[in-house]
Amino acid sequence: MARDSRRQVTDMIEEHTLLNEIRSWVEIESPTDCTAAVNHMMDRAQATARTGGLQSRRYPGTHGYGDHVLVHAPGDDLTRPGILVLSHLDTVHPPGTITHKLPFRVAGDLAYGPGIYDMKSGAVMALAALCSLVRRGQSMPLPVRQLFVSDEEIGSISSRPLIEELARGARYALVTEPARPGGEIVTGRKGTARFTMQVTGRPAHAGTHHAQGQSAIKELARQILDLEAMTDYAQGITINVGLIQGGTGANVVPETAVAEIDMRMPDSATGLPTVNRILAAAPHNPETQVTITGGINRPGYSKDAAITALFSHAAQLAGRYGIELRDVSSGGGSDGNFTAAMGVPTLDGLGPIGAGAHTLHEHIRIPSLMPRTLLFRDLLATLA
Repeated sequence: MARDSRRQVTDMIEEHTLLNEIRSWVEIESPTDCTAAVNHMMDRAQATARTGGLQSRRYPGTHGYGDHVLVHAPGDDLTRPGILVLSHLDTVHPPGTITHKLPFRVAGDLAYGPGIYDMKSGAVMALAALCSLVRRGQSMPLPVRQLFVSDEEIGSISSRPLIEELARGARYALVTEPARPGGEIVTGRKGTARFTMQVTGRPAHAGTHHAQGQSAIKELARQILDLEAMTDYAQGITINVGLIQGGTGANVVPETAVAEIDMRMPDSATGLPTVNRILAAAPHNPETQVTITGGINRPGYSKDAAITALFSHAAQLAGRYGIELRDVSSGGGSDGNFTAAMGVPTLDGLGPIGAGAHTLHEHIRIPSLMPRTLLFRDLLATLA
């Protein structure tokens, strides 16, 4: 890129402005299950978009979750095939994290805060890239729409129908999930499934009538061993029982126990036999009842010819900013799973470099903000 051209671009997007905007978003805590907080974050996204010359549409959330916001350039009636940018504004951190456990702070080249890496920075970067193009009056080969959703962290229960509706009119999908810690972007993801196992036994006094009880926790423990044994690394299938609850007291034979189960698979066809095994679970103790609900909630996808071509284009653009772009397949799911499974060429992990997603050391590398935002801007300006 010519020096004058680069100066013109960076005049529209500056590192300190990006970081200040990211801070303002991070300081609005927005855990998925706090609808009012998530909607406050959506208000902020709409206000930022409006200041940047964009228009927006708001879609009410369902299932008790927050709203979703779609931003786009003026004059876009959403009928032409375009580029769909996917961002989520919900986080996993409980309210008060920003005040007590993970305040926003800058330490050298790193900036810390709840949700800063996953994925408020990436959302801000993409929005800044789109606003800069609109403010410059630069025509884009394809209309660009950025969708902010409120429930990605719990499986996009509310937003999936909207994502898929918009994807049907998309030529490309770009996902602002964070880059992998080495800066790689994502060109393939495993599919995910979620299940809830409910076990019902028979309660009894643990001291005087122990023999009359039938322990739900004991049955669940045996079921957990069965579930974990279904992990098959050779096939790329993992089962994780990540949350258990049960019982009412140490002196009561427990009547109920519940487990939340996460499953990852390369694709739905590979994972389906294991999904069916989980759903068919029967009690070891016939005096207890086992009920399983759930199933596949994000289909997996692999790098195909269309994604390969899209990645090659991005890698060529990245060279302008000294980025040697590499790609990986990820075990984590995202909303890009939906678009890729629909046949829309999808690039994921286009956000900043950092680490610590979902932890109390979540952070981004500040020097990654500018080059990756400019790469995003160039993708929006050149994809046709």
